[in-house]
Amino acid sequence: MLITIRYYAGGLPRKPILLITHCNDARRIFPWGKRVKIGLTQRVCIIQAGLWYAENGISKGVLNQMNEENTPVQGNEAPEHDSITQTGSVTARNAHGTIHCITIVGQIEGHMEAPQATKTTKYEHIIPQITAVEEADDIDGLLILLNTVGGDVEAGLAIAELIAGMHKPTVSLVLGGGHSIGVPLAVAAKQSFIAPSAAMTIHPVRMNGTVIASPQTYAYFRSIQERITAFVTQHSHISPAAFTNLMMATDNMSADVGTVIGGQEAVAHGLIGRVGSLADALDALHGMIRK
Repeated sequence: MLITIRYYAGGLPRKPILLITHCNDARRIFPWGKRVKIGLTQRVCIIQAGLWYAENGISKGVLNQMNEENTPVQGNEAPEHDSITQTGSVTARNAHGTIHCITIVGQIEGHMEAPQATKTTKYEHIIPQITAVEEADDIDGLLILLNTVGGDVEAGLAIAELIAGMHKPTVSLVLGGGHSIGVPLAVAAKQSFIAPSAAMTIHPVRMNGTVIASPQTYAYFRSIQERITAFVTQHSHISPAAFTNLMMATDNMSADVGTVIGGQEAVAHGLIGRVGSLADALDALHGMIRK
């Protein structure tokens, strides 16, 4: 939230000073010159009146005579709160605790950029958020909302490993779809939910671009699939044999290898914990926080 304070020193007539900063709690009024916490940095912007301020506190239009100071945060602070449109994340606070919510939607983008028209989730945005949530003293739990077609295998596994390694309560909710590498992401949380209308696609590893037709290439594919299978089976209740059978099925999709399962089927296979909605996921997260 953007807060603007017009300040006159000592009550004497003088040129007004504007203190412009982000603040998660609009009820807090910060005196002139005081540092204000902004995510992973502390920033003070003192700007003469009449100049204009744009965007989110990082881009600032044409500003003259600006005094800005950035210093590292002392101690553990909450993760940076960019706009929802940029990071797909939000922090909610109520009597039950403080929850940070991240969304993983579209294609998971890894080392290579996706085409411009593709909706993506960038792993360089998600990984720092997860790390910051784990270290933040004022964040009690993490909610992961999934609606993804999959994407980069290594990026997806990296995010899944971070979520699985957190000490704080974590809950995932599959909405729409949790396909391909979205499956490890869905099972990485301590509790997992799937909407009744959601689906999950389990299929073998794919590779785009030039592929060398050699035994080593197929051995590499097999190695990646074994890593994915091991992670999924260690963080869910499905057996390696059952997961491999779903992955290699040839009678489920007309033009592909693999299996598409719905919400109830995912729970029946032991892949996801429960069928539920956002309210169910939040109730579970609040319960874990209270414990």
